[in-house]
Amino acid sequence: MPQAPRAPRPESGGREVLKSDVPCYGALDLGTNNCRLLIATPAGKGFRVIDAYSRIVRLGEGLSQTGRLSEVAMDRAVAALKVSAEKVRRRRVVKLRAIATQACRSAENGAEFINRVEQETGLRLEIIQPREEALLSVAGCMNLFDRTTEAALVVDVGGGSTELSWVDLSGNELEPHAGPFSAERLPVRAWLSIPLGVVTLAEAFPEGLEPTAVWYRKMVEHFKRGLAEFRGADAFQDVFKRDEAHIIGTSGAITSLAGVHLQLDRYDRSQIDGLWMSRASCEAAADALLALSLDQRAAQPCIGPDRADLVLAGAAILQAVQEVWPSSRLRVADRGLREGILMSLMSGRNRRRRRRRSTNRPGKDPSS
Repeated sequence: MPQAPRAPRPESGGREVLKSDVPCYGALDLGTNNCRLLIATPAGKGFRVIDAYSRIVRLGEGLSQTGRLSEVAMDRAVAALKVSAEKVRRRRVVKLRAIATQACRSAENGAEFINRVEQETGLRLEIIQPREEALLSVAGCMNLFDRTTEAALVVDVGGGSTELSWVDLSGNELEPHAGPFSAERLPVRAWLSIPLGVVTLAEAFPEGLEPTAVWYRKMVEHFKRGLAEFRGADAFQDVFKRDEAHIIGTSGAITSLAGVHLQLDRYDRSQIDGLWMSRASCEAAADALLALSLDQRAAQPCIGPDRADLVLAGAAILQAVQEVWPSSRLRVADRGLREGILMSLMSGRNRRRRRRRSTNRPGKDPSS
């Protein structure tokens, strides 16, 4: 089967000094595990990232046991958000969308935390629902779809939940449309949000209480149960059985797994984003990690101590998806939700520019 070429990178990878008249847009994603910010400027049909920030904050640590965000976790998140807010101010971002996901959705004190963030950082976090989270992740991965296949399954593995979106590639609905970009127009025919991510799954199955292989298999089977019960995507089963579909995986755990597969000495986004991996390669990378102790995983350059206790939960989620929805190929995405947000924000800018050009045409009174 022919493979699509590696997708172009949507960012420059560096920090740039910009002319004062170049507008900057920002997308901030506060998840259960990470706080991540992208600041970008429009560039052609896409954008160029001019600043970025990522910090593991583990906002949802212990949430599955207590139902509340802990003070320590909230302090970590607020510290990261203060850094993000300063970057937004320094870059003079003209429009920012700051979103929060599963941890704030499910916590009893999620709304209180949102208020605290605004008071201490000036950032107004918006708690989005799982469907919008899934659609924005698909939008951010649009350049990675292999259009020679009939369908794709986008798997966004978060800290507290996993969003799955089945995308129909058989038509031309991914092609550019006139008018502003809208994730609602994407050909997502089915979607599912499972309240299990790397943090919640790892907390449900503590490591070290039983043999590693047994522990890992229990995580795989636990996630499979929730996925196998879903009937909303049954129309795609035949396409997957014929191997006319592929999976796109977007998460820190999956990009870490790809780094292990490539045996990188240090994480390199240019080699990870858009990488094709066979299902056998995914399983081999997971097996390699299963053979390592927690300290040895922490020493891996593409994992580190912050992800050492979570990466195998992410691998288990991916393996569960591949067993229920078999596909010979996975495409790794170091992109997703934030890129989808930026596309939406900049689309609004393009709409305003078209309106101004229309009202300022020769012979037309701009005041009319």
